[in-house]
Amino acid sequence: MNEKELIQTLIAKLPRNQNTILGPGDDCAVVCPPSEGESLLLKTDAIVESVHFSRDDRPELVGRKALARCLSDVAAMGGVPDSALITVGFPEGGDEIYLEKVYDGAAALAEEFDVAIVGGEMTRSPGGLMLSVSLTGRVARDGEVRRSGAKVGDAVLVSGSLGGSRSGHHLEFVPRLREARWLVENFEIRSMIDVSDGLASDLGHITRESKVGALIDEAYLPISRAAKLRSRENEGAKTPLLAALTDGEDFELLFTISPRSAVKLKDSWRKTFPEVPLSVIGRIETELGLRLKQATGIRSLGGVDGFDHFQ
Repeated sequence: MNEKELIQTLIAKLPRNQNTILGPGDDCAVVCPPSEGESLLLKTDAIVESVHFSRDDRPELVGRKALARCLSDVAAMGGVPDSALITVGFPEGGDEIYLEKVYDGAAALAEEFDVAIVGGEMTRSPGGLMLSVSLTGRVARDGEVRRSGAKVGDAVLVSGSLGGSRSGHHLEFVPRLREARWLVENFEIRSMIDVSDGLASDLGHITRESKVGALIDEAYLPISRAAKLRSRENEGAKTPLLAALTDGEDFELLFTISPRSAVKLKDSWRKTFPEVPLSVIGRIETELGLRLKQATGIRSLGGVDGFDHFQ
């Protein structure tokens, strides 16, 4: 197929939603603006072959991941996703059937969360496949959950388990949109972020933006089975603790809440989302920086960081 034929094939199956006025095919898409009393969320993210996925990965999961990363960030703001644009850098001689399956994966996830894919762009890539997704979302005016709202004394909580994401979780994770909306509708969530670069790195974003510190208790960290298995099977692998602190792409919700609300929240969460664990892993403190409580004492986590594209 030539470029125009390939584009027509790809956009024929893209989902719309109730806010789509004009989808792919014109110079711009046209969508409804946020309703009165809502703010517009904007997010973009990209995945690159050999960095975020390999050519051996199922193409449907590659497309799914490209959109899911953006959805996870909208979840972390307490928002609702709306419309997406996908830009493709397609290698010369690339497999068109493979790309169709990539789009199938993105479209299936979009339909699951009522997201419209309303357009994008295609260009030749001199290297591997690249996908860039831009996403709009909506959130109640002044109702977005920021990184900067943590208060001294807050409990620190995280959903799911941590570490070992490269064992497949990074391709098949479920964006915590439903859980995040439930949180903001039922509790005062002080700050929130998704764990994309590693717990230590992302909690560091919250503490720096909030001008506070945090103490994490090793005994309560929900370390994934995959991280433990990898450590046992490979002498050169990270310890399970280090994997939980620094592995990227867990895409769980990390948030803070007043300690008085934490017990009620945990009880309600268990009834509402029985399949998703929720752990209280520490507290927000006055002393700046991150510290870890272990059986042998408390140590600084300075220098312990997550994924960095440029290191």
